[in-house]
Amino acid sequence: MKKNKKIYKVLLLIVISLYVIITLVNQQKVLNNYNREQKELSKKVEEKTEYQEQLTKTKENVNSLEYIEQVAREKLEMYLPNERVYEDKGM
Repeated sequence: MKKNKKIYKVLLLIVISLYVIITLVNQQKVLNNYNREQKELSKKVEEKTEYQEQLTKTKENVNSLEYIEQVAREKLEMYLPNERVYEDKGM
């Protein structure tokens, strides 16, 4: 009888230990996923912050004469009077 109780105690201890180990492994997987997501989101936040800074700089320069001239040249293909523009056709 005492032998049976001892075997049950050992089996119970083994089952509890296995449950704890499996739970810990699963929790570690979840934590690793959260850490990976956090890194990805931090990277996205950093990219968006840089983009916002670029937009802020553009907003500040939008009324400057240099910016207006640059846009006129690049997008509207407008040039100053008597200005010669040479295009390189390449090969």
